[in-house]
Amino acid sequence: MLNRFDARLSRRSLLRAGGAALAASAVGGGSLAASGGGDLVEVELLAKQRMQRILPEPANASPLVTYAERFPGPVIRLRKGQRLRATLVNGLTEHTSIHWHGIRLSNAEDGVPFLTQPPTKPGERHVYEFTPPDSGSFFFHPHCNTVELLGRGLAGALIVEEEGGPAFDADLVCMIKDWQLDKNGAFGAFTSDRGASRAGTFGSVSTVNGLIEPVIDVPANGDVRARLYNVDSTRVIDLRVEGTESGGGAWIIAVDGNPLPPRPLDGWPMGPAMRLDVIFRAPKDPGKTLRLTNVYSAQPKPLAVFRSVGTAVSNKRFTPRALPAANIPQPDLKNATVVPMAFSATAVAQIFDDALLTSLPFADSLCLSEKTFWAINQKSWPEGGHERLPPPITTLEKGRSYVFELANLTPHLHPIHIHGYTFSVLSSDLRKVVPHHADTVLLEPKERLRVSIKADNPGDWMFHCHIIEHQDTGMMGYIRVA
Repeated sequence: MLNRFDARLSRRSLLRAGGAALAASAVGGGSLAASGGGDLVEVELLAKQRMQRILPEPANASPLVTYAERFPGPVIRLRKGQRLRATLVNGLTEHTSIHWHGIRLSNAEDGVPFLTQPPTKPGERHVYEFTPPDSGSFFFHPHCNTVELLGRGLAGALIVEEEGGPAFDADLVCMIKDWQLDKNGAFGAFTSDRGASRAGTFGSVSTVNGLIEPVIDVPANGDVRARLYNVDSTRVIDLRVEGTESGGGAWIIAVDGNPLPPRPLDGWPMGPAMRLDVIFRAPKDPGKTLRLTNVYSAQPKPLAVFRSVGTAVSNKRFTPRALPAANIPQPDLKNATVVPMAFSATAVAQIFDDALLTSLPFADSLCLSEKTFWAINQKSWPEGGHERLPPPITTLEKGRSYVFELANLTPHLHPIHIHGYTFSVLSSDLRKVVPHHADTVLLEPKERLRVSIKADNPGDWMFHCHIIEHQDTGMMGYIRVA
């Protein structure tokens, strides 16, 4: 059964995400889905300002920046094995790019201005083309001036459907995001020195798919897959689905799109850019509801309501079903080289030796802050402009295995993201870790977390905190695989 996010397309369809969405979802935004025998899906993504109402009247609509007519949008669905050709059309007044978060793709398609591609200037187009090797729930966003552009809504979802997985009665995308809005719907400051140097600058309005506490219809007695995205720039969330019947609860079946043996959704904090796929059974009686709640706060915060509608689906007793296993390259832990990665404040950081810096001719102030507060391995991304590229944090030998020891030397949380790879999360010195695959891992204060990769994907890959203000003020670098 397809939900209202879905719209089916013919072979080699051209999806114009910048125009009218092909299907309006129950909670605002469009979905672009691919099916049939075609092996290529083409998408046009027009990045520009669009007015959209976030706050109720009498507040005004807000000047969002989006890839489709409404946030969240678009939701691009591929079958595993299909190739995506995505054309970015820059309708902004500044240069931009698209980073395909969580995808193990070639370095040239990664979408980092000045590191993997020249920036796409206003009025220009840039074509990305790749075949995602993994199924899962991914997303895309810019990688320059991210604190403002992502803050204004420039993000979309990319879903790669697995082969041979269990069937669900509904498959929902729930993008969770705060907005920095005043009472009239105007944007406030996206960053501040106080926020950037601490836990971040938090938004004032919490939403799911751009709506405040939306009511999302699901099939009565149906098994619902909810793809929960944290696309906020700052906030850490810990979600619950409350009110499920017969104690079935909600169960995690994937982390960052990577399958996980089903486990209860009862404590898996999500930093910015992290995703969880969960499954739950909707109430049998039409009109009954479940509530999506963030409990990562002094007072639990309701985010959305799932409401049962229609004739009850004929399902047997609820049992969470596992997704097919991922095919992530497995590191050889016995022969892995250990690489320390220390995340600290700049009070203990050093500046780069000018002799180690190389030319970065396209860069400008959009891609960094004038100030630095953070460091990786006692090095901060250079201040004063990205016209010079610092050396890599470390250089890895292609084909070898590595264990990164991620050490958080600060009193703040840091969601650490690697481009082009998927970590194997191994262990922590502070807590029991469920072994799993992820592209973004949440470091707790003073924690040392061990993760590993097999260095099979050559290139220069960004490695940074995904609290965007931390990324922009020093907690960013890149690893080189050669």
